[in-house]
Amino acid sequence: MKYAFIKAHRGTFLVRSMCRMLKLHPSGFYAWLKGGLSARARRNRHLSGLIKQSWLESGCVYGYRKIHHDLLGLGQSCSPNRVARLMQAAGLKAQIGYKRRPGHHGRKPHIVTNNQLEQKFDVAARDQAWVTDITYIRTSEGWLYLAVIIDLYSRRVIGWSMKERMHTNIVLDALLMAVWRRKPTQRVIIHSDQGSQFTSEAWQSFLKQHNLEASMSRRGNCYDNAVAESFFHLLKTERIRRKTYKTRRQARQDVFDYIELFYNPKRKHGYNGMLSPVDFERQQKTKLQGV
Repeated sequence: MKYAFIKAHRGTFLVRSMCRMLKLHPSGFYAWLKGGLSARARRNRHLSGLIKQSWLESGCVYGYRKIHHDLLGLGQSCSPNRVARLMQAAGLKAQIGYKRRPGHHGRKPHIVTNNQLEQKFDVAARDQAWVTDITYIRTSEGWLYLAVIIDLYSRRVIGWSMKERMHTNIVLDALLMAVWRRKPTQRVIIHSDQGSQFTSEAWQSFLKQHNLEASMSRRGNCYDNAVAESFFHLLKTERIRRKTYKTRRQARQDVFDYIELFYNPKRKHGYNGMLSPVDFERQQKTKLQGV
């Protein structure tokens, strides 16, 4: 513990110097010596726990702005600058884009495609454009990874997969479910980020075999895949952050219930005129049949 370290070494070093090096406030240390923390120190400790949880749930990629937005969603009132300071003190940093590890040779180059979607999230019919992404769910057993495929037409989750590790087969299984369910007859755009799962040869080969056209976000631009990000935000706000999962199996069951028993068939969606994705597709199909 940092305070214990300062106590043990205050005979050698100045307390203020150690607090400055450890990014602590002296008042917090002295309050700790008296047997309790100041109100501000307790508040910072509480916020730091929520900040770390948000950062971990983002896959260790969120910066202080997105984490500040998450905290506001949880009803926590604080400034973005305070979040930035607490993140810096805890050593939490945003990950911008993807960095190639130096010194790795002999691998086949990743396959990156252009952004065909270009943030055109409104489509006129089903199975014209799908989006996909991966998120992280924390359990007491460790991380559980979730990949989803969403049809932009209705915002319906048409494919999903959950696994203990984030290998390419997690996105292939989700896409296989989407293809099996929808059986598209025309070419479909499938939009993703530039993660290694989506730039692999296995992913590209699957797309060619099933008449799917790859589209990828610009590096480090989360807004290019905003619909998938929005779904994950709903999932975490409405379900995951309200639970503590002891096992991955428990998390799998709960996420399955959210997607298949609530989000797709029941959850009212503003984009669909307050209809659920399933009801919206059913309504539009009835209209087309009546023409």
